[in-house]
Amino acid sequence: MKNDLRDRREEHDLSQADLAAEVDVTRQTINSIERGRYDPSLELAFELAAYFECRIEDIFDPE
Repeated sequence: MKNDLRDRREEHDLSQADLAAEVDVTRQTINSIERGRYDPSLELAFELAAYFECRIEDIFDPE
C-alpha cells in the first residue's frame, strides 16, 4: 500500500523513533510502513491519522 508517512513525519521534524513512541510501536514498524513492506492494522492507521490530524485516506492509498 502506498503512503506518504515519511513525508508527513519529516514535515513535523520527527525521527522514526519519535513517531513510533507517539503511537506506541517500534521504530522498525514505522520503517516497514514507510517502505511499503508492512500494512498497518486499522487501529494503528487511525492512531497515525489522529496524530497528524488527517484522515487515514490522506496518509494511505490502497491503489
